[in-house]
Amino acid sequence: MTFHIITLFPEMFDSYLGESILKRAREGGFISVKFYNPRDFSADKHKTVDDKPYGGGPGMVMMVDPVLKAWEKAVSQNFVSKIFTHKKIKTYIFSPGGTTFTTQIAKHDAQEYSDIVFICGRYEGVDSRVKEITGAEELSIGGYVLTGGELPAMVVVDCMSRQIPGVLGKFESLEEERVSSHEMYTRPEHYTHKGKTFSVPEVLVSGDHKKIEAYKKGFSGN
Repeated sequence: MTFHIITLFPEMFDSYLGESILKRAREGGFISVKFYNPRDFSADKHKTVDDKPYGGGPGMVMMVDPVLKAWEKAVSQNFVSKIFTHKKIKTYIFSPGGTTFTTQIAKHDAQEYSDIVFICGRYEGVDSRVKEITGAEELSIGGYVLTGGELPAMVVVDCMSRQIPGVLGKFESLEEERVSSHEMYTRPEHYTHKGKTFSVPEVLVSGDHKKIEAYKKGFSGN
């Protein structure tokens, strides 16, 4: 799968994509991440990408043209007479009022699409005509407002990547596919802190797999 990220700050992704599972996924060819900076598509010498909102109000709004041209670059191989027709690509624009992102969405998109485009807004947001022209769906990672769409993009890339066969390798597995509780323990079995001993629940060290499975189901709600 290829993730196309339209952002004014592509450097923000360097650390997150350059470590751990996502780094291995990129190096192994399971995922690819490409960036498109709207400033590179600005028409003036100042690389302007924002302007005052019509109707007044605080802040600035990202302009149609630079964002749209970045999007067209991302999906250029699928344009025919400027009509977007390729069924394997999906475009999201991050918005607090969008559909709440879930693991189910991640599973569906990882199976159905070869390319996902993320439009990361900044300032007061992106001119609404971008959504109208591109057919983008609004997506939210929660009921709160962030300063930009970059963090949501990282969250979605992470979750979707996990759904791609081979990304987690043989060392990890999808927690959502296992019977698992929210309470987890590892060695030592007994740990003393300030004179008080905290122990692993007896059932987990009992060796009785049926009881252990029942215990996990009880905590996970399965």
